[in-house]
Amino acid sequence: MNGPNEGDKAPDFDLPTDTGRVRFADLKGRKVVLFFYPKDDTPGCTTESVGFSQAKADFEAVGAVLVGVSKDTAAKHGKFRAKHGLTVELGSDAESDVIERYGSWVEKSLYGRQYMGIDRSTFLIDGNGVVRRIWRKVKVKGHVEAVLEAARELA
Repeated sequence: MNGPNEGDKAPDFDLPTDTGRVRFADLKGRKVVLFFYPKDDTPGCTTESVGFSQAKADFEAVGAVLVGVSKDTAAKHGKFRAKHGLTVELGSDAESDVIERYGSWVEKSLYGRQYMGIDRSTFLIDGNGVVRRIWRKVKVKGHVEAVLEAARELA
């Protein structure tokens, strides 16, 4: 699995959203919680995105901005956000360039069938653009709370 390790500079990103674009360069000086998820409007992805949205004020209180990324289109992200009242930014990485740079495009297996897909993963990046924490193969239950606690600990 390629991608950054804790302590590495975070790879750049510039992605379309349903409201415009989300650029890493525009977030300089702020903590960034960058979470990759497989697909809009599926049970685990919805639970995770709703959880981050519900905790958005808590993340903002510790100086962190939330950005979710999947291969879904910006238009689909807009429908997903509207349907579930999501307040987090959702970047569209249809070509999986950013997903691959973060090492979140991986081989998966389901019922013996191998395929490529997004590893549900989260990166906590400090205000200097350094990856401080990485969660891979995320289990949704309790994840938002764990990320928030790590963001609080990051001075």
